[in-house]
Amino acid sequence: MIMQEYLDTNFDINSNELVEVFDELPLWAAAFGLKLLDKLRLRKNITILDIGFGAGFPLTELAMRYGETCIIYGIDPWKAAIKRALKKIEFYGIKNIKIIDGVAEDVPLDNSSVDLIVSNNGLNNVDDLDKALSECSRIIKNDGQFILTFNLNTTMIEFYNILGDLLLELNLNSELQKMKQHIYKKRRPFNEFIEKLERNGFVIKEIDQSKFEYKFVDGTAMLNHYFIRLAFLDAWKNIIPSGKRTEIFNELEYRMNKIAGSNGLFNLTVPFVVIDSEKKN
Repeated sequence: MIMQEYLDTNFDINSNELVEVFDELPLWAAAFGLKLLDKLRLRKNITILDIGFGAGFPLTELAMRYGETCIIYGIDPWKAAIKRALKKIEFYGIKNIKIIDGVAEDVPLDNSSVDLIVSNNGLNNVDDLDKALSECSRIIKNDGQFILTFNLNTTMIEFYNILGDLLLELNLNSELQKMKQHIYKKRRPFNEFIEKLERNGFVIKEIDQSKFEYKFVDGTAMLNHYFIRLAFLDAWKNIIPSGKRTEIFNELEYRMNKIAGSNGLFNLTVPFVVIDSEKKN
């Protein structure tokens, strides 16, 4: 007799445990991830690696979509997020995930052992992109699919234009270069990323360019937004000498608010790309 475990729907919508894991997907990751999921070639009996799965997306979604004939590995060095992902995996009853506490530059999997690699805005956060892509090339099978998303170097150009103009006006030329280096380190030029993929034996099958927008009532709201403070503000602060931060951020806020007063909002554009590629020897 087939065990139909899915018929067990004894969920308590008022339980703290359910609510803790129900809101599982950050708004930022969703925009990239939905596009990534559309590119999957769904097959049974394959091995998958998710690079930089964070608190569990798209790792858990992949595991549930591909089913228990497939093994899904997730690699990430973020220990607190791994704990959160493990809680979701247990609560959802997922049995085909194997977690690796590690980095993309050193993946503990055998050569030619993986059929599909995904990375949802994860590879632009590695310390050594060349080494990470070399590892992807090593572990993936010939004809294996590699899908990755990343936001482009014109991300939030509206903010960086204001910051760049202000640094130039104040003759903070070294800080202006720091800003440009920060952008380059976190968001490599698109053509450079493609060249690195091809150099590691990947053939580009499809490139899907898209964007989403962060719209705020003004610059004050933007600077106080939780995710802006979590993911971006420290890097912006580090561009500016500590003694000038208050002065410069006051002026940045003023200029963004002035734009919002004219336009009715302050908008940040986030262009990104989904690359669907295939390994060829």
